[in-house]
Amino acid sequence: MLVPKISATQTLEPALKRALRLLPSAIYTDASSADVDGEAAAWALVSASDDVQTLLNSGLSVAVVGADDDLAQVSGFDRARLALRYGPNSEVDSDLSIIARATTAGIACAGAVILNLTAQQISAATDSGGVEAQGPSALSGLVRAAERQIVGASGPVRVLVELSGSSDGWTLGLLRRVGAAGASAVVDAGELGVGDDSTGRLELGAALIAACDLSSDRSDGLVTTVVVDEQRVCLGVAYSNGASLAAALASGDGVYWSRKRGLWHKGLTSGATQALVGVSVDCDADALCFRVRQQSPGFCHRQTNSCFGPAAGIARLAQTVAARRLDAPEGSYTHRLFNDAALLRAKIVEEAGELADAADPADVAFEAADLLYFAMVKCAAHGVSLADVERSLDRKHLKVVRRPGDAKPGAIPSEPKAAAVPEVSRTSIQNTGIRAALPGEKIALRVYSSDELSGSERDALLQRPLVDSQEIMRRVRPIVDAVRARGDAAVLELTAKFDRAQMDSVVVRAPFAVPELPAPVRAAIDQAYANVRCFHAAQLPADSAVETMPGVTCRRFSRAIERVGLYVPGGTAVLPSSALMLGVPAQVAGCREIVLATPPRPDGSIVPEVLYVAHKVGATAIVKAGGAQAIAAMAYGTESVPKVDKICGPGNQYVTAAKMLAQNDSDAMVSIDMPAGPSEVLVIADATSNPAYVASDLLSQAEHGPDSQAVLLAVDLSAAQMAAIEAEVDAQAARLPRVDIVRQSIPKGFCLHVPSMADALAFSNAYAPEHLILQTDSASDYVKDIVNAGSVFVGHYSPESCGDYASGTNHTLPTYGYSKMYSGVNTATFLKHITSQELTRAGLANIGQTVMTLAEVEELEAHRNAVAIRLKDL
Repeated sequence: MLVPKISATQTLEPALKRALRLLPSAIYTDASSADVDGEAAAWALVSASDDVQTLLNSGLSVAVVGADDDLAQVSGFDRARLALRYGPNSEVDSDLSIIARATTAGIACAGAVILNLTAQQISAATDSGGVEAQGPSALSGLVRAAERQIVGASGPVRVLVELSGSSDGWTLGLLRRVGAAGASAVVDAGELGVGDDSTGRLELGAALIAACDLSSDRSDGLVTTVVVDEQRVCLGVAYSNGASLAAALASGDGVYWSRKRGLWHKGLTSGATQALVGVSVDCDADALCFRVRQQSPGFCHRQTNSCFGPAAGIARLAQTVAARRLDAPEGSYTHRLFNDAALLRAKIVEEAGELADAADPADVAFEAADLLYFAMVKCAAHGVSLADVERSLDRKHLKVVRRPGDAKPGAIPSEPKAAAVPEVSRTSIQNTGIRAALPGEKIALRVYSSDELSGSERDALLQRPLVDSQEIMRRVRPIVDAVRARGDAAVLELTAKFDRAQMDSVVVRAPFAVPELPAPVRAAIDQAYANVRCFHAAQLPADSAVETMPGVTCRRFSRAIERVGLYVPGGTAVLPSSALMLGVPAQVAGCREIVLATPPRPDGSIVPEVLYVAHKVGATAIVKAGGAQAIAAMAYGTESVPKVDKICGPGNQYVTAAKMLAQNDSDAMVSIDMPAGPSEVLVIADATSNPAYVASDLLSQAEHGPDSQAVLLAVDLSAAQMAAIEAEVDAQAARLPRVDIVRQSIPKGFCLHVPSMADALAFSNAYAPEHLILQTDSASDYVKDIVNAGSVFVGHYSPESCGDYASGTNHTLPTYGYSKMYSGVNTATFLKHITSQELTRAGLANIGQTVMTLAEVEELEAHRNAVAIRLKDL
């Protein structure tokens, strides 16, 4: 690459000065004159008297220090921000000792090395017959050694060559030698020129081509040129040569070489011109990249901004907001935001608070998107572009010393507010002060002793995290209403928004294209299916008949719910097990129509393992949607989604809210299995427990999500036994792929020391956990004492994971304390029970007077008459 060296005493022509700012970097001989606000990375020569820290904080990208200077002033800085400059030991043509010095020392302690060589030394250093130990040439050997030194995100160490002051100046031939060796050439700005002002100097475009050793594999010699916008989103592809590159640098515009028309000044006739922002060369030196500020209607001849379709994400948001700034209809919400500063400020504060409170990954993404929207409106209202924001981010990245980062006064609740509930702030699992464990910190439960807790503190430990149900309902209702009003169109739109999947249809109907799965996976699913089916088939109830009195026979029989919807979550994990746990009992019960809903993958396809399970359980349709929109589609039906009579399955708070909304709406005529909350486990362990087993059980639930609850009841454990469990939790957690989730969930859990098993069971029954694990030698003796739990895992060799997957029991269980009044999903979940009664003449005679008397008491004459009219005929 070509790197201009600019002196504070130089007076550069405006066109040249503008052109030099288009190159990736420039070196300034005087740090105080460095252009740190431009697009080009500013390097500067510094001396022992300079405050390097201040210079780097002010936006200087790289400090260039002499290799023989006292380096104490730059010790401790990121090596990527330092370049070592090696002056010549002599001007003897064959003396390449500074290359050896840079190879052995320089590239190991700096992000770049700069070699000051004479023209003759450059020729010798790039001669393929040079020092054999350095490879084909001494300079290329240094470059190869530097490329093996990776400096973080900055990439490999760079090698630059500047021409000694005693030389006559750079020539295109010397530049090509340096470029061919893989190094960059530092060229004095006074040696360069653009356009008509380059007479007697090196024309910048030609010098750039030579210094980069730019080449083309095309027969016409044109160089592929990728055109990107300020956010580096690709607009299209064009071609360049020496003439077009020279014209682009001289004019500061997008100028290319058309294969049909020759020199092509983009937009000169259409008005869709480009202001050139930067020019760079790819790593293989066979393509150019033009970074431009594109004018409307865009780069493409089809009047669009890009030849590759519309922008996405933040870039698209910025474009949309900028357009609405100009044409938002009077009275529209966007128009209000642009013209009501108080409203806009309130929305930014509101969305920032919701983002700060979000914990579920989907919620964090959703709230962050809302905040970004209002932030971009704020920027547009003040004439700030996304490129301006990105430049500010880049400047912040360059700081080597930052503010402490403490929040401003008022951003954190004051002490009096925090002290409002002192009796629970120390123990409550709702405590918002519980932060995640940072990398390197011990991952541990909070620890309490039952004999030190007050009654209110014990009650606080029984509580689950508070959920703002009204706020969640406020967000879910518009989704449900949209699906009711617009059906499939709304489902497709919401799936594109939340699951980032573009689809043409919502439903896949049986028979499904059964995917090929790895043999071990298929065998595991088949075994789990067999076990779950075996256990649930045993739950089918027998019909009953009782003659309550002579001639009066009462019967009870079950019938399958005809149409059921099964929700199988997606998100952060693939969950074929949930499809099994819902689909198998529905199949065993004999449900006529089984509709399975699951979020699609980004390409719109269904997870193969879930698709295979859907086939095995006899699902009739699969809805490719997740979240509240999937629940609404099954509850109300759409053009393609069948309406169901009951919806079952776990999900996040939005899924649960949608299920509750549908159940309470008489128009939906749908029931649900149970309310749901974050996954939870309670482990009771005594001195006979295995610390590694206890830790593994706690973590098996903690990895589900940031709000998963992990509780340990330690029955008369010694300090050493407790320490062993804590050590296992920390060690096992650190090895998990989902350790970042565990760092959040484990600190929200707790360990409670209790003196006896009776105390542990009493606390457990009050807590009513989803999963209860008994880690004790005599575990089976205590099952009779369990009153409230979703599922119980008895003994050392009954990990909760077995129930999750393959033992046969169901893993769709009541959480949040609902095991006090709800059962987990089972075969009966998909059945309804019908009663019948059959009376003979004698039977009606025996019971008739009793019925008429009670009807008279309730003053329901028609009831009494229905019996009396029959008794007259006996």
